[in-house]
Amino acid sequence: MSAKVRAEKIKLLILDVDGVLTDGGLYYDKDGNVTKRFNVQDGLGIKFAQQAGIELAVITGLNHGAVEKRVTELGITEYYPGQKEKLPFYEKLLKEKGLKDEEVAYVGDDWIDVPVMLRVGLPMAVKNAQPEIFGISKWISNRDGGHGAVREAISFILDAQGKLNDIWKEWAG
Repeated sequence: MSAKVRAEKIKLLILDVDGVLTDGGLYYDKDGNVTKRFNVQDGLGIKFAQQAGIELAVITGLNHGAVEKRVTELGITEYYPGQKEKLPFYEKLLKEKGLKDEEVAYVGDDWIDVPVMLRVGLPMAVKNAQPEIFGISKWISNRDGGHGAVREAISFILDAQGKLNDIWKEWAG
């Protein structure tokens, strides 16, 4: 089954953070505090997905205040930080939302994402993912994580569902 056919069924998009929503870098200031870099285009893409009725969730291995702040700003209520084992939270989301595997997409970049990616209907990878991730992905972005890859993934899903052009028309006036 093609990625486009899989994308037509998506109702929930789950995102990893480091290497997907961020560039994966850890930026230290002179006091040793870590900051994260997010891409504003990814944020707007998330708003488009929400506008189109696609739910979003974030499951991340790290627990960082900057990520919580960004996720909150974006209106994502399903946020699971500090989770090295992501599959239990994936299964919790399926049960709570009454969804099937084929109705979920996941954007990942590293080995920690594999158990969920093997379950979802549309496993998606960012361009700079680890090589093993490409082998299990049905769609790969042209952009690196933290540089618009999430926006690209969302545009792909919305286009497959016939919703992207309507959102464009709303914004273009």
